[in-house]
Amino acid sequence: MAEYSQPSFSISIEEEYQFVDPDSRDLRGFATAQGLTLLDYRGQRSEGEQVAPRTGYPSGTPAPVAGTPICQDVKQARQELIRIRREMRELAASHGLKVMAAGAHPFSYWEREQEESPRYRALIEDTQFIARRLLAFGMYVHVGIDDRNLAIDVMNAMRYLLPHILCLANASPFWQGFDTGLASYRSVLLDALPRTGIPNAFRSLNAYLSYVDTLLRTNSIPDPEAIWWDIRPHSQQQDPSLPRTEPGPNSQSKRPAPGQAALEIRVCDALPDIDDVLAVAALIQATVAWMVDLRHRNMSFRLYDRTLIAENKWRAVRYGLQGKLLDFGIEQEVPIRDLLHELLERVEPVLDRLNCREEVSHVHTIMQRGASSDQQRHVWRQNGEDGKAVVDFLVSQTEQSL
Repeated sequence: MAEYSQPSFSISIEEEYQFVDPDSRDLRGFATAQGLTLLDYRGQRSEGEQVAPRTGYPSGTPAPVAGTPICQDVKQARQELIRIRREMRELAASHGLKVMAAGAHPFSYWEREQEESPRYRALIEDTQFIARRLLAFGMYVHVGIDDRNLAIDVMNAMRYLLPHILCLANASPFWQGFDTGLASYRSVLLDALPRTGIPNAFRSLNAYLSYVDTLLRTNSIPDPEAIWWDIRPHSQQQDPSLPRTEPGPNSQSKRPAPGQAALEIRVCDALPDIDDVLAVAALIQATVAWMVDLRHRNMSFRLYDRTLIAENKWRAVRYGLQGKLLDFGIEQEVPIRDLLHELLERVEPVLDRLNCREEVSHVHTIMQRGASSDQQRHVWRQNGEDGKAVVDFLVSQTEQSL
């Protein structure tokens, strides 16, 4: 086994926010790291609203972005997320709206008709109606690994645990006013797009780069950002508002921009409760550190076929914390809570080093209380299957720690 220096395990978090009308509770806009889009009541971008990419304010005006800078630990990430959510609340209020975090809106109906970002225009051209119905919001956690070869090794192993994480980080049980019966309908929406879901394992960094180069040479993707797997190599930058790619030798393609080597975990729905966000992010960070420690001890995590992991992902999408996942080592189904307790035991030795013990301990609260999808369903049933009550609950949760 190759020897690796200890990574930084720095952490950054991106969230996608919904802006809702305080009276109708309908979706009126959203904010991502790419900027702000405001919609009229028909779901089209409001006339006369000049929205600048990556700022969210009128062109030339500074504005918050929906992602933290690279943080030393999850406690710094907490302070940055509080700041960002406060700024998003103020931004929403300036348009007479409320801010909400969730994987999907409980009842809004919308097909993309206009979009400021060239990336989304290219997405619509590539995927047609699939992208036009895409109304899903995620949380993305970046963990600094520094060594790009090591990042591929950890990505290969960590694929197995993505369904476990999704069981904690699901927040989209409703779609267009209906209970879908799923914990994460956002996952279903995203998996209809190309280059999504669980990736294959790669033999090496060179094998991954060869795959990316093939897609670039064949004009299958404009840049590596168009690979939307649930986990992917990533190049962190200090300023999340800066572009992540730079022009390559071929003007039709782009290659990864210089930056800190990291892994980006994209499987999570956007979550309203900031303590849930930080618990999931800290667990992801600790899991990465545990897997690196295995490599330091010349040990490896067994790699499973993508199709087997996808079987577990479906169970996570369908049942969340209420279901069972397959333990491929013993070839039996096991309650997800038992598997999560086992994962918590595995990562326990690295928690103090990462200064995230308090945040990871909140995972126990999520398991006892239920994930966001469980909470939303409870509110929905308690209020006569009223989607507006769910929106009020989600807005309250999003703003409660601010």
